[in-house]
Amino acid sequence: MIEGHKELGRKFATLEQIADQQMERIVKNQLKHVQAAAKLLCPVSQGELRNSIRSSVQRVDDRVVGTVYTNKAYAPYVEFGTGPKGEADHAGISPAVSPAYSQSPWWIHESQIDKETAERYHWFYLDTPNGRFYQCTGQPAQPFMYPALKDNEERIVRNMQNHIARELRKESK
Repeated sequence: MIEGHKELGRKFATLEQIADQQMERIVKNQLKHVQAAAKLLCPVSQGELRNSIRSSVQRVDDRVVGTVYTNKAYAPYVEFGTGPKGEADHAGISPAVSPAYSQSPWWIHESQIDKETAERYHWFYLDTPNGRFYQCTGQPAQPFMYPALKDNEERIVRNMQNHIARELRKESK
């Protein structure tokens, strides 16, 4: 029989509990780096998309899951691009995603977009008795979410390891 094995077992259980308690706070702190990077990388017209980027942390079973997200329905179109232009230029998007791009142009009625935006893109248009219609052939990808995570991945892992090691050293004295 090894002397002190019960005490050592209790100490390990305490260290595991401390690491588990700290994990939500650690993940939340590191998500702020990703959220800030996503906001910096996000293309801005009116600022609506940038201002919608949020983060959350939740426990799922025995894991802590951190998420940086936006609730804007058009965010994937910005991130991955659209149409032939998106397919031709989607560098920087996640390699785990394979978007399907429409190859046909589509028409947007003037009631669905403001004139200033349509003119900025120099879209072809037709004036009809039902109003003006702009022809759209897509937009290149403007990734901001995936690069925000990928560019900070090593830093986040290192920060998390250092924080956990610090907490465990404090408790193991």
